[in-house]
Amino acid sequence: MGGASIGMDSVFEVGLKLPDVKESPYYGARALKLHGQMVACTPVNKSAEVNSVVVAMSIERRAALLKKSPMIYYITDHYAPHPTMLIRLSKISRAELERTLRMAWEFAASQGTVPGSPGKAKRL
Repeated sequence: MGGASIGMDSVFEVGLKLPDVKESPYYGARALKLHGQMVACTPVNKSAEVNSVVVAMSIERRAALLKKSPMIYYITDHYAPHPTMLIRLSKISRAELERTLRMAWEFAASQGTVPGSPGKAKRL
């Protein structure tokens, strides 16, 4: 389905096209944020597989995607309590990555983050 051409550069290329998304560090990792709210980032926890990305996602939508495409989407114990999900970039198509980042953007937007507010950042 995916290919070796999908990597973090592709995540940022797609993500930066979403409205108001900016690249900004998140706990020292490269990240995409919407008004300070994390949309996607390079995982910093060692439980994540190599060539993965963390995306913001409601627990409900995450459950549906994990069930639908367990080879693409996964979760580890570290990430399970957070409204996030991991993506194996080697398994996802560009079109699916675009759809998933749009969902992450929608989730971040729904959190009602006001520009400049401190938010409730967690180390991911």
